[in-house]
Amino acid sequence: MSIDKGCWAPARQVASPNHNARPEGEVSALVLHSISLPPGVFSGDAIERLFTNRLDPEAHPYFARIAGLRVSAHLLIRRNGEAVQFVPFEQRAWHAGRSRWFDGVTWREALNDFAIGIELEGDEQRPYRDAQYATLAHVVRDLLAHYPALTAERITSHARIAPLRKTDPGPAFDWAYFRQCLHREM
Repeated sequence: MSIDKGCWAPARQVASPNHNARPEGEVSALVLHSISLPPGVFSGDAIERLFTNRLDPEAHPYFARIAGLRVSAHLLIRRNGEAVQFVPFEQRAWHAGRSRWFDGVTWREALNDFAIGIELEGDEQRPYRDAQYATLAHVVRDLLAHYPALTAERITSHARIAPLRKTDPGPAFDWAYFRQCLHREM
């Protein structure tokens, strides 16, 4: 099994302080996000610095606006397909913010309580890379096998859970292609 003690074995581990215990310990949804820091830049260590509270507000004008944020994700998938894990899956990462989602039965709020957050390095205009889809499909396959309450139908986007605040991963994310990749992994 590729998941042990909440960590995905293929990922490079970088601990974020921005997490806490899940209220019920439940993992039953997955939220896909996109991030680039500064916006539109796909290199460097700014994302890791943001998620570990080490972002230098003087390093770029945009950073001054966000340096005080205390956010994280469980996993980041870089443009080259590298996976970086910040928070064990059993813990609550701070990725969804104010959120609401219809899970097929009822409306649920506060998705951080029960969702895994995966960030894709990218933006909403430029296509994501094949290496990212391959890594995403691989980790999702392992997550589906490890967490019985998590199903492929319970994978959603930040845009769907916070539609008045967020639009990521945006139209550049190819859901059909992701599903094909996931199907090949299964």
